[in-house]
Amino acid sequence: MRTRLVDEPGFAAETTALLERFADDPAPGPMTYDLLLADRAEKPDPLLSGHCHPDVHATDIYLPLRGGPTLARVYQPSGSRPRPLLLWLHGGGFIGGSVVDLDHPCSHLARLADVTVVSLEYRLAPEHPFPAALHDTYDAMCWLAEHGTLIGGDGRVAAGGQSAGGALVAGACLMARDDGGPAIARQVLCYPVLEFGQDTESYREFDGIFLSIKPGRWSESVYLAGQEVTAYAAPLRAESLAGLPPALIIGAGRDPLRDDARGYAARLDADGVDVTHVEYAGTMHAFLNFCNMLSVGEHAIQVIAADLVHAFNPLSPATARETRSRIEAV
Repeated sequence: MRTRLVDEPGFAAETTALLERFADDPAPGPMTYDLLLADRAEKPDPLLSGHCHPDVHATDIYLPLRGGPTLARVYQPSGSRPRPLLLWLHGGGFIGGSVVDLDHPCSHLARLADVTVVSLEYRLAPEHPFPAALHDTYDAMCWLAEHGTLIGGDGRVAAGGQSAGGALVAGACLMARDDGGPAIARQVLCYPVLEFGQDTESYREFDGIFLSIKPGRWSESVYLAGQEVTAYAAPLRAESLAGLPPALIIGAGRDPLRDDARGYAARLDADGVDVTHVEYAGTMHAFLNFCNMLSVGEHAIQVIAADLVHAFNPLSPATARETRSRIEAV
């Protein structure tokens, strides 16, 4: 396992400033369905989230999935040649979030990695509890693998996601392995949710810093809806991770989910899966949603893009070492 700790004081200082800014906003109180609907209706602030890359074309399509036509925002760099596809899943605690939140990271990944990014508007709880979002993710993987040429794919597919989206990608990769599903070239898990009810050092130290993963919280209850928690919902519970796609796992040092990322990377490595683990010390959960305020987001986008370039372009051992060095030098 390749592990890299990025301890950049500027990243930590920017995080502290943003957290202080959020702390000045009045707390809305405990989450309710009405508050959730209001939160979903609120559009992202470009001064926080950033902007779509000017050299990338974004268009909305609908994928024919088992739950019905499902919106996906497709980001394509200029030029019409076929490219690998990157399925991307937003975060939001399984109850919120949207493709509109991620124009900046998705478009910049498309440009830097020279891939077509497909950002999926999967179904959310409480209207659609588990496994609806997981089925959307798995079905989108299958559709892209089988029909991706219709949107400019070249037959190769990777998948990535943030927070809850990381959980969905990890769970869908487990399903693909177990059910003989599509071959995924790379899984990219950014500060993923990989367990429920965990009692880790990072939970005890950082819970409530932007994110709470306190057991029994409303979002968890409505997502699981009383169902048994399987490995497809909480991938850290899988008996074995052998046979999964190679992985890039990105963690945040000031995040209650930090140890989920560490633990999953270690499990993948122990089970023979090629894995790179990058942790950003001093940074917060969901930093890719705030690329205009947190330069760590730009750094992570460059790391992910370099990793995808390496994954999609088989190289000689010498050139592979040079590419890996460039990733580590970002």
